[in-house]
Amino acid sequence: MSQPFRFGVVAAYAPSRSAWISIARRAEELGYSTLLMPDRTTTGILAPMPALAIAASATTSLRVGSYVFCNEYRHPLLLAREAATLDLLSDGRFELGLGAGVSSSEFEQMGMPFASAGTRVGRLEESIQVIKQIFTQEVVNFGGKYYTIAEVKGNIRSVQKPHMPMLVAGAGERMLKLAAREADIIAIGSRITTHGVDPADATLDQKIAWIKEAAGQRFANLELSQTIYDLEITDSGTALSSQTGGWSIPKRQFSTGKAVAHLIEQRDSFGFSYLQVFAGQMENFAPVIAQLAGK
Repeated sequence: MSQPFRFGVVAAYAPSRSAWISIARRAEELGYSTLLMPDRTTTGILAPMPALAIAASATTSLRVGSYVFCNEYRHPLLLAREAATLDLLSDGRFELGLGAGVSSSEFEQMGMPFASAGTRVGRLEESIQVIKQIFTQEVVNFGGKYYTIAEVKGNIRSVQKPHMPMLVAGAGERMLKLAAREADIIAIGSRITTHGVDPADATLDQKIAWIKEAAGQRFANLELSQTIYDLEITDSGTALSSQTGGWSIPKRQFSTGKAVAHLIEQRDSFGFSYLQVFAGQMENFAPVIAQLAGK
């Protein structure tokens, strides 16, 4: 059975507190499920945790989440504490998105080594195990290849049980299989090079097959996620705004009716029910939200 549709807004920029609150409240008003933030070091991008906390405090039903935290930037114990705190203070409206990191340039800017993909995925796998134990066990002891935790009391409990929903984003086989085993939500991406999408990237059918293989019986309860930054609704009455978040993507133009039909077909064919637009699409995409959210 298909999951009901829900939609998120990915936002990262605001010139003031009032502007940021306006974005959050407008997303809630239009029927979006979540306000999501990337974890990048690009100039001008707001820091996720404090910005998400403000957004949650200014709204009543809007969920907030990371899209996604780079595991390499934080120790899992500290990230778990921050995530549980935000879930507690938002009355259970936080979603924890995690990834292995993709930008070597950001690591270089911070003087950090950019480990191989295999090492980064291995660290993420252990990090997820640590975080889940901190959320669910009274005392955590963990000895892995990358992390060691000794006699840590997991005394901050998230409101959502056994923990807040966890999203893992990835494109390769190992990442997607890890997500299938451990995540509640899987954001399926593409392998990107400096020249665009890697022509050697696996097909979407193959990626879904990897997830099904690794998930087993879990697959029926997984939420599959995909960005739709390239969709523009031609009869919306509202154009795309200049708030693009740095994305320059060729647009596919759809009427509201054709967009609704296209997204239903994508859900029927691949299972995508949780879809993200960027902040500049929020108003333009509203007619589609009105027809599909929760259905």
